[in-house]
Amino acid sequence: MPDIKQVDGYLIGGSQDHNPIQIEIGSALDCPFCHADIDIQPITYLRIDESSVHIFLKCKKCRNSFVGYYIKKPTNIYHLDRLSRGNFRFKKFGEKIEELSPDFVKIYNQSEHAEQEELDEISGIGYRKALEFLVKDFLIHKQPDKENDIKKKFLGKCIEDYLENERIKELAKRATWLGNDETHYERVWQDKDVEDLKKMINILVNYVETELLTDSYLEDMTGNKDK
Repeated sequence: MPDIKQVDGYLIGGSQDHNPIQIEIGSALDCPFCHADIDIQPITYLRIDESSVHIFLKCKKCRNSFVGYYIKKPTNIYHLDRLSRGNFRFKKFGEKIEELSPDFVKIYNQSEHAEQEELDEISGIGYRKALEFLVKDFLIHKQPDKENDIKKKFLGKCIEDYLENERIKELAKRATWLGNDETHYERVWQDKDVEDLKKMINILVNYVETELLTDSYLEDMTGNKDK
């Protein structure tokens, strides 16, 4: 059972509400500014109508304030519907990925931004583009003599012709199928969505990063120095 807290507040006209409300205090939230897990610290509320209130909240860590939009349940207890926006959350990639494909990092984070702004009809298209830049930049890095061919070919053909690891190849194919779904009128993969696409991209990121780090150590530590 969630904890219940009583909060005092005001009516929309500015006068004090003499009927304090009760709100659910559930699990920790992500602060929209510092993105840390925080406990809800309600200060006061503004009653919008009989079923909704806006509650003034504060992050105990960064001390920024924001608004929680609460809706009344049949039990007369108010529960959180959503939080007001704060700062955009960037996804941090490893140094090797940043060096290999800065365009991938840029496109992926622009897609994240669109998703956080609830532009869900275009964010998936961005993730599909990010996938293509990651895969093609990696393949060009591994096979620089094939650069012109890789740039010109469709992503699926590049994966089929140049990606060597069979399991990763199969995953990359499926990520491409799912990414293409984001651009088409009708979806093929009804039981998958953009979250699945992001998970596949992150698996590919981990694979690419492992390959790059392995290459780096093998190049730096040449020769037999066993004693």
